[in-house]
Amino acid sequence: MIKNNRIDLIKGDITTLAVDAIVNAANRSLMGGGGVDGAIHDAAGHDLLTECIRLKGCDTGQAKITSGFRLRARYIIHTVGPVWKGGGNDEDNLLGSCYKTSLSIARDYKLKTIAFPNISTGVFGFPKELAAFIAVNEIKRFLKNNQLPEKVIIVTYSDENFDIYRKLLAE
Repeated sequence: MIKNNRIDLIKGDITTLAVDAIVNAANRSLMGGGGVDGAIHDAAGHDLLTECIRLKGCDTGQAKITSGFRLRARYIIHTVGPVWKGGGNDEDNLLGSCYKTSLSIARDYKLKTIAFPNISTGVFGFPKELAAFIAVNEIKRFLKNNQLPEKVIIVTYSDENFDIYRKLLAE
């Protein structure tokens, strides 16, 4: 674990965290899928799917909030990251928007703690180093101008991603 003022970095399972909100790296349908999305849906239970159906999907770069159901987190903020298509399709800005809109929802709901996975770096194919750079910069920029959330936790599942974020947060 690495602590950096208002940003912590941990390697672990985001579905086990007792925080105000975890962020789900969702697909546009919000109906669950693979990776983090599937793990969150499995851990939260069937009621999450029912609530996601009512939300009628989510656009890339945007975010929507649901209850956390069976998770230790009170809420799940679902955000849809971009699929990497080589970098010429506004992927950087769309990924940055995922962080900004998720953090804005946390602020608006007066949430003190939020945990993020590595958005778009799995099956969506976003380059891990670039995604981490965008994430850290957007999080720092948002925290500089907002009191809430008080704490942002970046949760990695692999040693590779942990090392990438560790180096960025040390700068």
